[in-house]
Parts: sequence; structure tokens; C-alpha cells
Amino acid sequence: MMRGAVRALIPAAVAALALAGCSSSSGGGDGADPGKNGDSAPSEAAGNAAAAKGVTLGGAGSPCELPVTFDLAADWKPQAVTVEPGSDLAALGEQGPVTMVCEVDAKPAGNIGYLRVWRGKASRDTPRAVLEAFVKADPNAGGATYTEVEAGQLPAAEAGYTVSGELLDEPKTEHAFAVTTPDGPVVVHLGGLDSQEHREMLPAYELAKRTLKLG
Repeated sequence: MMRGAVRALIPAAVAALALAGCSSSSGGGDGADPGKNGDSAPSEAAGNAAAAKGVTLGGAGSPCELPVTFDLAADWKPQAVTVEPGSDLAALGEQGPVTMVCEVDAKPAGNIGYLRVWRGKASRDTPRAVLEAFVKADPNAGGATYTEVEAGQLPAAEAGYTVSGELLDEPKTEHAFAVTTPDGPVVVHLGGLDSQEHREMLPAYELAKRTLKLG
């Protein structure tokens, strides 16, 4: 299926995956080794591009109150997500040890994709353990590569991987990073319509990672 045809299917797909009135879909996953296409390291893939700063997400009064705060790229629009336990769509908003609580839409900035934030219950799990469980919980995931990084000044784990699906011509690249806080782990995930959209959005993901702080 051509990219344009996939774009045409996006509104219907998003509507079908609505969670408590907020459009959402399962994030994370892979189907091929991202190292083969050079997208395992987001900072390298993003090149020298830098995202212009927009609002800060996560603090009191922001659209999504979180245990952390970080800067969003200009024109990206955040919206809280509520997952109703036991509902028919609950599985779409739960992945491994975390539940989706916020999604930031890139469409107003000119891209098709979301930066999604997931939270879990407080535990002694490391960022790496949380992230591995998150990626492995996606049945379309495979070939993930993990690295130890810093998100702001917090120890973090990061994964580069790809996702396969019936609507895709080829596996698409995705990235996610995880941190732990006294209030539980936080996973920040960047998907996208396809690998090209993903690469164009990487500066926004890097901005979030670089500016992350405990709330």
C-alpha cells in the first residue's frame, strides 16, 4: 500500500482506537533490526536539526500532569488520555507495566504521529527493565536495541526498534526512553506514520529527552 493510501486510513484508524474520548493507539514494537537502517540512535538520525521549544508538559495545570516535566516542540498539542480499566479498549492503552496517560499530536506542526507518555506503578524496576517490558509487550515488536542514556540529568534507558503491520509497506522505526521516579516509571514513546515521518519528528523527541526533569 502506498504512503498516501495509508495516510487516508489514519482518521478512521484513530477513531477506532479512541480511548475515553481521546484518540490513542498502542505504542512501541519492532519487526526488524533498526541498526540496519541507521535509525537505532535518534540523535544521529536527527542530525543537526533542533526543535523550537513550545510549552512545558507535566507540571501542575498543564494538559497532562506527570511525575516529570519536559519541553514540547512548538505547535505540538498535548491531550490527557484516560484508560478505563476493563473496557474493550483498555488493552490499547496498556503496554507491559505502564498505561498511556498523555499523547502529543504532531499534526499541527506538520507531521503525522504522536509523542506518547506512559506511566506505571512505583516499583524497584530499573529503567531498562521497564523499557524492555514495554517493547516486548507489543506483539509487532522485534529487533530492539537498548542503550543506557540520560534524560535531562536522570538515568534512563532508550530503545530503537521497528514496527511491522498489515497497513505498512515495510517496518517503520520507533524510539522510546524510560526513567524511574518515586511515583513510578515513565516511558516516552515516539511513533509515526512511517519511518520518514519518524525521522522528521526526532528533534521533538530529543527535545523532550534533553529537557526532562523530575516534577
